[in-house]
Amino acid sequence: MPEQSNDYRVVVFGAAGVGKSSLVLRFVRGTFRETYIPTIEDTYRQVISCDKSICTLQITDTTGSHQFPAMQRLSISKGHAFILVYSVTSRQSMEDLQPIFEQICQIKGDIQKIPIMLVGNKSDETQREVDASEGQALASKWKCSFMETSAKMNYNVQELFQELLNLEKRRTVSLQVDGKKSKQQKKKDKLQGKCSVM
Repeated sequence: MPEQSNDYRVVVFGAAGVGKSSLVLRFVRGTFRETYIPTIEDTYRQVISCDKSICTLQITDTTGSHQFPAMQRLSISKGHAFILVYSVTSRQSMEDLQPIFEQICQIKGDIQKIPIMLVGNKSDETQREVDASEGQALASKWKCSFMETSAKMNYNVQELFQELLNLEKRRTVSLQVDGKKSKQQKKKDKLQGKCSVM
């Protein structure tokens, strides 16, 4: 697939089972599935506004296991922005983000200019191991933004992606596509999955 310059690539990292796919699917499709299906790597596309024109938000949902270091390095080198997800129910999942963060720093160099969101997912769960203040403290240490989300309750999902795009300083990127185009998109979405027999 040829690489397009108007793609804006967001890469989602995190341990297995923290809800990376759930967050992405909730954002792209508005759906949530209760069952856990491990991901190798999936890419989703969403049309967004970029410097007053249209571009594609390309979201790469990575594997939660560390079996594919080459794929991980490639995702980092091609990524424009990063979402680092842990589950508030697992302290280990938060600790697992440290080597990924270090690798982003190593590959990208000066990360001050790169949008990074630290995300505590599953905020609807009562069995917490990680408090919001700990997530905030780690984000401060890493000099990145922080947010808690719940893919299940659709809490802060849209906000997460909008906030990530707001952090982009080199171009103006936004989830809001100007009126005419979003109507066309709605129409296209409506027609999707409907067939008619002629």
